[in-house]
Amino acid sequence: MNYKIEGAIRRNRTNFIIFAILWIFIAIVFVTPIAHSTFQANTSGQFDLTIFIETFGASITHPLNTLGTVLTEGAMGTYFSTLIVVTIFYSVFFFIGFVRSAPKNEFTDIEHGSSDWSQRGEQYQILSKNKGIILAENNYLPVDKRGNVNVLVVGRIRIW
Repeated sequence: MNYKIEGAIRRNRTNFIIFAILWIFIAIVFVTPIAHSTFQANTSGQFDLTIFIETFGASITHPLNTLGTVLTEGAMGTYFSTLIVVTIFYSVFFFIGFVRSAPKNEFTDIEHGSSDWSQRGEQYQILSKNKGIILAENNYLPVDKRGNVNVLVVGRIRIW
């Protein structure tokens, strides 16, 4: 299970930064006008939809001015409650994407045919570090070994 979490974090490093920047953008551009419009629509004690729509239309065009208005009018309680709801929904969608990006098994993203299949010098029980037929960087098939030393090389030949 640990490889799934580590693989998902490795795949989504840049997505965490994008997630944070997008969340700040949403908090300023969308949440502020919604909170301001909700605060204005509730001033009479009941929610008035026409006031909400009119205020929202004016607020969405100038979100930074609306943020200043929210601070001066005392609508921070409405702003924070709206921000918490939007953050919860946003986090749920990000978490679903994070879980879906987790590797299906521990060999996902490992190049097939490389020496990544072994760890801590385990391949040198079979292969040689120094001499023989080149298989990969620092991996040689010894020719003086007993048993089958047949090698099939698949790839292209580069001629300089």
